[in-house]
Formats: sequence, structure tokens, C-alpha cells
Amino acid sequence: MQNAANQPTLRHVGIVDVSFGERVTVVEPVNLYGCAIGDDSFIGPFVEIQREVSIGKRCRIQSHAFVCELVQIGDDCFISHGAMFINDLFSTGGPAKGRRDLWRSTKIGTGVSIGTNATILPVSICDHVVVGAGAVVTKDITVPGVYLGNPARLHRPL
Repeated sequence: MQNAANQPTLRHVGIVDVSFGERVTVVEPVNLYGCAIGDDSFIGPFVEIQREVSIGKRCRIQSHAFVCELVQIGDDCFISHGAMFINDLFSTGGPAKGRRDLWRSTKIGTGVSIGTNATILPVSICDHVVVGAGAVVTKDITVPGVYLGNPARLHRPL
């Protein structure tokens, strides 16, 4: 039996301070806070979207995706199950530990699809790109196409 001094601090987020467009669907449970979600978008269960994130119109964010602070996602994008966005590159050899000045932003263009379990580091991805399942995007993508692997490389143009 645990004593009262060993009880954890519980924090509940849910949906806090979110700007929703029209006809947005959210399947709970989710953690959405300080973000903006555009018209006709869908947010699946077990998704976390942090502050200063903007999701465009007609986007689908599937279950278990994590969208960290400083990410912008354009219109008509698909973010598949378990996709992860990263804003801390561990530039000091470890986590930034609250030093937001070390975080970097990510910009996703229009008509981008990101596959299941892909990892997106702080980069810019142009319009009309497909990032394959499990790919790791470590550099900007400036040419529309299908990108696969770790690190993600152009497989074929679109």
C-alpha cells in the first residue's frame, strides 16, 4: 500500500484553447491545446497536437499521431497512424530541457501524405509529397515525389 506522499501529480489536458474551423471532427480521447484546426478536418483518437500548431483545411490526422509545437501543416494533408513530429534536435547533446530557443519549426505544404510511423524532423516539405511508412525525414524536401527510407530519399517524382 502506498502512502499519500507517494501519489503522482495528475494533469488532465483534453481539449484546451483550440481554434476550430467549421465541420471539424475529433474522436476522443485526444490532447489538443493551443492549436488551430482548419475546416473539414478530422482528428483521430489518441492524437496529441501541441500549442502553436496549425492544421490546414480538409486534413486527416490519424490515431496515435504526435504533432509537437511549431509545426504548420497545409491544406489537404494526410498524417497517418503513429506519425511523429520532432522539434528538438538535441543540439546540446541531450533534450533542450525547456529551452525553447533550441527548438526548430516544421512546415508541411499542401497535399502532403505522411505514412504510418514516419518521423519528421524540423524541415520544410513542399506541396504534393508522399512520405512512406517508417521514413525519417531529416532534410528539407523541395521536389514533389514519393520519399522512402531512413533518411528519406526521393523514390520517384509525382
